[in-house]
Order: sequence, then structure tokens, then C-alpha cells
Amino acid sequence: MLRAYLDGDVLAERVGDGPVGLIGLHGWGRAGADLATVLDGWSAIAPDLPGFGATPPPPEAWGAADYAGLVGRLIDTTDEVEAPVVLLGHSFGGRVAVCLAAERPDLVRALVLTGVPLLRREGAGRSPFGFRLVKRLHALHLVGDARMERARQQYGSADYNAATGVMRETFVRVVNESYGDQLDAVRCPVALVWGEGDTAAPLWIAQEADRRLHDASLTVVAGGTHDSPLRAPATELRDALAALVGQQLP
Repeated sequence: MLRAYLDGDVLAERVGDGPVGLIGLHGWGRAGADLATVLDGWSAIAPDLPGFGATPPPPEAWGAADYAGLVGRLIDTTDEVEAPVVLLGHSFGGRVAVCLAAERPDLVRALVLTGVPLLRREGAGRSPFGFRLVKRLHALHLVGDARMERARQQYGSADYNAATGVMRETFVRVVNESYGDQLDAVRCPVALVWGEGDTAAPLWIAQEADRRLHDASLTVVAGGTHDSPLRAPATELRDALAALVGQQLP
């Protein structure tokens, strides 16, 4: 069921009844409903983060820490939420969850993360030469805006090309972030559930996070991809939640 929170600024899927001790944060281009299978049977909230689903975009380009601030306000000001909570984060939502756990440990009891691009390899992310050339020519006013946009469409990722306006700026900001400092600061228990064949957030990220985190466990889903841990029956994620939420598996 979709409900309004934060004076109507955020729409969220409300799962189950009773006090909320579990919040799910979806991936880029998704919505709270994406987590319905995993959260089924618990009392939980899965917000549509700003710019996704039914929630309007942020007023300016945000980073993961800005989204974390909003989730913190949701926890602080929502009567049915009993902090500290367990946060489930998939992909982009996991970036947000880690930032919140590092900044507001009083609000987060534990994390369950899957497919989260938490770290970047040294030198990763350099744009192709063709794109850099067109960008430079555009800056010198030697090619027009239309040619620049065609280059963005040609060289940009599917998520980048699908985003417009402030959400495209947000995407660029987020994908250039790395969260090593936040991982080092997190002190709550963290369950990492990772698809063996995840290409968006390769397994080495989970292995490095497991090494850096204070209290972590890593479960590898054999043959799994970036999204497969979320799909029914989502056994590995639901087992991790059952252990950390402290309730019997529904």
C-alpha cells in the first residue's frame, strides 16, 4: 500500500502492520515496490526515494549523503517507526544506507546490503576518448548542444541516458562517489548478500567491504546477478533479514 510521509513529500510502500523496525531502500531507477517480495511478512516501509516512483525529484543534484539525510528525517519524525531500524539497501539504496549508518548510528541497528557499488577501483570511470573530445570541443563552443547530447547518448550508460534534468546531475554525482570512509565508520552488524555474477557491483566490492567493516558477513548467491537476490523466493536476503530483524522468518 502506498502512503505519504514527511508531510506528503515522500511516497512509500507500507508493508504489514504494527511498529516499523525495517526500512527498504531501492536501486537506481526503481521504486519501493521493487522490494515487496523481500519485505513480505514483516512490518516495513520502502520509500520511493526522491526522483523515483511516485516521489518528486530533489530540488537540486543530490549525493547519497543527501538521500541519507532524508531517510534519517523519515525515521526521526514517523511515529510508527521504532529506531534504531534495520536497513535493507539494494544498489543505489545501499549507498544511502551506508551513509546513514555512518552518520547516524543511533538510527541504524543493522544493514543488509546487496549489489551496492560501494567502492571504485583506482583510475576507474575515465570517459572514452571520443566523449572527452566532444566535451572539450563543446566547452570551446566548436560543437553545439545537440552534438553534445548525441555524444552523451552514445557514450553514456542506460541509466544516465534515461535520466533528465536534476536526476541526470544526481546520477553523475552519485556514480563518482566512493564510500570507503563510511564503511570504516560503520559499527553495526552488516550482512552482505551478493550475486556471484554481479557486473554492476562486482563481487570484489563485497569482499573488500567484508574486510573493512567492523562486523560483517558475506553470503554469495551462486550464479546470481545484480538483481537476482531480490527475486522470489529471495531466500538469502530473507534469511539475513530474519537474523537481524530479530523476528522469526515469516
